[in-house]
Amino acid sequence: MQYWLVKSEPAAYAWLDLVRDGATDWTGVRNFQARNYLQQMQPGDLVLYYHSVTSKEVVGVAEVAAPAAPDATAEAGSAWVAVRLRPQQALERPVSLAQIKQDARLSQIGLLRQSRLSVMPLRAAEFDAILELGS
Repeated sequence: MQYWLVKSEPAAYAWLDLVRDGATDWTGVRNFQARNYLQQMQPGDLVLYYHSVTSKEVVGVAEVAAPAAPDATAEAGSAWVAVRLRPQQALERPVSLAQIKQDARLSQIGLLRQSRLSVMPLRAAEFDAILELGS
C-alpha cells in the first residue's frame, strides 16, 4: 500500500463534494511530476484530502478506486491521466498547515518542500501522524 496527498481548492471541489458524489475522477492535473505520481497510484492506496488556498488543512481520507487512465478533460491523445477516488472518512478535526509545520514528525513532508504540487506521495509515518493529529 502507498499513501498520497491530493490538494484541491474548496471552491473548485471540496471534500464535501467528494462525499456527496461518492467518487470522482481526479482530473485536471497538468504538472508532469504530479502526473507521474497519479500513474503510480493503485486501487486501495489511501489519500489525504487537503483543502488548499483558503483553509489550508487536511480534512479527509480517500481511497484510490481505479488506477490511472486518460484524463477525459485533456486533449485526446495527450499524456495526462486521472485516477478515480472515493471518500473513506472525514477527519474528526481538520489538520491545519500550521499544525503540520509545527510537528517534527512532518518536517520532511512534501507539502512543506513542494508546496505548489497538487499530488504527492507520503511516507506511512507521515500519513499516520496526520491521522493522529486529526483524531
